[in-house]
This record gives sequence, C-alpha cells and structure tokens, in this order.
Amino acid sequence: MAAESLLPETAQGFDGPRVRQFSIFLKNKVGALLDVVRMLNAHEVEVLGLSIQDSSDSAIVRVVVSDPELVEELFREHDIACGISEMVVVELKEVATDLGKVLTSLLAAEVNIFFSYPLMTRPRGRAVLALHVEDHECASAALAGNGFRLLSQADISR
Repeated sequence: MAAESLLPETAQGFDGPRVRQFSIFLKNKVGALLDVVRMLNAHEVEVLGLSIQDSSDSAIVRVVVSDPELVEELFREHDIACGISEMVVVELKEVATDLGKVLTSLLAAEVNIFFSYPLMTRPRGRAVLALHVEDHECASAALAGNGFRLLSQADISR
C-alpha cells in the first residue's frame, strides 16, 4: 500500500497553492494603510486577513489577499516594500475547542508558530486561522492527520 493512500482524506484533498501573506512596511502616519487598501480595491483585490504590528515610526502590516499574483505586481509597480511568506490556513469547525486542538497538534509535531491571526473571510461559513509556522509540511501533515481541513488560496479567494 502506497504511503499516499494512508493519508487522511483532508491531506489528500489539499489542492492548490498555499496561501501567501504580504508583510508591508508602512510609515506610522494617518491614512497610510487606507491608501494601500484603496489601491488594492481599485484593482478588485480584497483584503482577506489583516494584522498590524506598530512601533513609534513604522508599522508592519501583514495582509492576505484575494489575488496574490496581482498584488505582488502592484507592490512592485508602486515601490511598496514587502516580504512574502507562505501561511498554513486551517478551518475551525468549533472555534471554542478547535483552537486548543490545533495548538496541541502542532505541539505534538514540535512545530513552532511564529505568528497567527484569524482571516476576515469565512469559507463554508466557518472561521479560519492563518498560521506562519517553522515547518509548513510538518504542520500540514499534523493538522490533516488530526482531521483538520487545510485551505488553499483558491479556497479563501471568493
């Protein structure tokens, strides 16, 4: 029996590219984030997830968007400094209990979480959590092995 056939259905069902996150470096000034969001919306790109970490003179804004290829192009054209990282996105059926199960699954697999935040979109009417982890493959296997549904970019882009 092939190793692939031993994987749970949720692991085999993961189809499509991983979700990409953009870390944008913005000056801490009123309206800076709004300018970026307006530019994205003008190109029919939706912000699906958002996290802001500020300091006295700048902020790191992390965004998950509906069209990462276009956003990468737009940021290049508009000289918006950014970093790109892959995220593991997991669906939560029961938010109250699933968060603990997600964390337990990752702890058992010895996967470090660098940061995480919920997305503003609810595919299939369920909450979703984006995780930036040390080892994407191990995290994905651990979560899928514990019955969690992993989402691709196509799953979250409306």
